[in-house]
Amino acid sequence: QVQLVESGGGLVQAGGSLRLSCAASGRTFSSYYMGWFRQAPGKERESVAAISWSGGSTDYADSVKGRFTISRDNAKKTAYLQMNSLRPEDTAVYYCAAATYVGSTWYRSSEYNYWGQGTQVTVSS
Repeated sequence: QVQLVESGGGLVQAGGSLRLSCAASGRTFSSYYMGWFRQAPGKERESVAAISWSGGSTDYADSVKGRFTISRDNAKKTAYLQMNSLRPEDTAVYYCAAATYVGSTWYRSSEYNYWGQGTQVTVSS
């Protein structure tokens, strides 16, 4: 089992940047695919990005491609989401999640076994 704790959220102006962190504890972090999801008020949870065990493969939602970067440091048991050029529509609670394997279905929240509690990101216009 793995426990996940997100941090790094906050209030930022449009065009600004934030870096979210997801610290893991428990079983070997490098055994898990890591994903980031977000949920805005009144909307369904949506996928943002995912990264493979070694970090060699990444996937992004079209809405964040070119602006967000997912990465991981297995030695520190931490995954990151660097968010640049933020827009008001990026406002949401951001969650990190872990899965033993997701492959091409990385965008499905049902593929992930463990979730963090979320961190709020608010982008003002």
